[in-house]
Amino acid sequence: MTVGGTAHAAAAPAAATERRLRAIVSGMTLQEKVGQLFVTRVYGASATAPDQADIDANLKELGVRTAAELVAKYRVGGFIYFTWANNTKNPHQIAELSNGLQRASLAQPRGLPVLVTTDQEHGIVCRVGKPATLFPGAMAIGAGGSRADARTLGRISGAELRAIGINQDYSPDADVNVNPANPVIGVRSFGADPAAVAALVAAEVQGYRSSRVAATAKHFPGHGDTAVDSHYGFPVITHSRELWEKLDAVPFRAAVAAGIDCIMTAHIMVPALDDSGDPATLSRPILTGILREELGYDGVVVTDSLQMQGVRTKYGDDRVPVLALKAGVDQLLDPPSLDVAWNAVLNAVRGGELTEARLDESLLRVLRLKSRLGLLDDPYAATDRVDRVVGTPAHLAAADRIAERTTTLLVNEGRLLPLSRRSHRRVLVVGADPASPSGTTGPPTGVLAAALTRLGFTATALSTGTAPAAAAIDAAVTAAGGADAVVVATYNVTAGSAQQTLVQRLVGTGRPVVALAVRNPYDVAQLPGVPAVLASYSWTDVELGAAARVIAGRVAPRGRLPVDVARADDPAQVLYPVGYGLTY
Repeated sequence: MTVGGTAHAAAAPAAATERRLRAIVSGMTLQEKVGQLFVTRVYGASATAPDQADIDANLKELGVRTAAELVAKYRVGGFIYFTWANNTKNPHQIAELSNGLQRASLAQPRGLPVLVTTDQEHGIVCRVGKPATLFPGAMAIGAGGSRADARTLGRISGAELRAIGINQDYSPDADVNVNPANPVIGVRSFGADPAAVAALVAAEVQGYRSSRVAATAKHFPGHGDTAVDSHYGFPVITHSRELWEKLDAVPFRAAVAAGIDCIMTAHIMVPALDDSGDPATLSRPILTGILREELGYDGVVVTDSLQMQGVRTKYGDDRVPVLALKAGVDQLLDPPSLDVAWNAVLNAVRGGELTEARLDESLLRVLRLKSRLGLLDDPYAATDRVDRVVGTPAHLAAADRIAERTTTLLVNEGRLLPLSRRSHRRVLVVGADPASPSGTTGPPTGVLAAALTRLGFTATALSTGTAPAAAAIDAAVTAAGGADAVVVATYNVTAGSAQQTLVQRLVGTGRPVVALAVRNPYDVAQLPGVPAVLASYSWTDVELGAAARVIAGRVAPRGRLPVDVARADDPAQVLYPVGYGLTY
């Protein structure tokens, strides 16, 4: 009797909420319904008073001056923040922008709160930088292998995002990265083992949900085995249906089971799932047939950015949003022209290609998400809480501890590592200095040298770049003559490349050389003869700091490869398998 009573009590508020949401939908105009299905970019640090350069950019791309004007004109349901759009300068500014967006939307007739979203994957993709807490990226978390760490990442990241008014994160990446040449996913994936990826995806989703931030699993039906970047081309995934079930589907099933709030589509073609030649974003067999009907998912489906080339190769920008909705999408993300896309959907309903009832289905899913996040009752960030939540010492310490469990030691000939401050006090740090991920210090050689100096070494940095010229290599070799040891940061080394030449020349000096692969762990296959090789999976401050502590022996390396590393001369042969990693 108790069980039945409890179930009945729980069902009553849910039924009341559903009635409330349906009443909201029934009172909306067609134009308002269309607008609610869009999530758009906007330039500026303020919803009402952006800088002139941002006003100019908004006028050029969106036909309005400010975010507030955009809300009034199109009644959009959400916004996505980007660093390059000047949305994410500092936590207090972000919170004020978020609140400004909410005020602008709620001030409209029948106003609704907006979803405020961003790509805060951590690692190499982050839009909110310091002083917010930045965690290792997904492949580093995969190397750590801890579901508790993935859950902690989601919980803390979610709490900090919520504190600045961001209520949805386009994370985690649920792709299984089995292609070392993947140019767009790579270290954004937890790894190559579908079961391990699934466990970490589910844990991170649980963490975000506990902080009342919507998580988004991406990129369905799986972007982990492509050599084409869908930002610039149209990838084709040749997996059989059977392989897709065993590999790509596993993390998405786990995300659904974990209560995922949103799933993002991929602009890829998977002929085994739909042989029409359409990208998955526009595929009814994939989004409705497989995701909705087979996987049983009834949450929000959002497209990947509609600015990306992968979704624009076959149809015009006026057809893409209509076809996406017909396929089963609920939200249209960042179209190239909001005006073109908005009017295309409006005209499709007026012309009978789309029904208003079809829009209502998606609207209800979006409103259920907003309700579940508490936005219908209080969408505002509490600005007086920002400093008490964002980048606190406890959060930063948690990120450091997690990072220390991810650094992976792959080679350690003659027990070179850990370096001794007595015998290897003078350390030269050279190598690649790729552009620093959002909100981290950079460049990597400087960050590493500073970290090693704090640990008692006398470290100097010499940037040689990702494609060092002969003069830069000569300078590094000369500088190595005055050092007791050399640490070289490598970035996606290829056979015969200048980076490979640099490392070989440094080894030839006779000085002890430690290579740190700051992005892909596959670098180790291109570095024969190097006595010590580690992988950090990204070059953010938190990962470089942890790698420095491992090099110095302050912590032992504990990471294990989450992907196979093949031999450079025979890609069919595995050099280091999933799970490999040394310690001391």
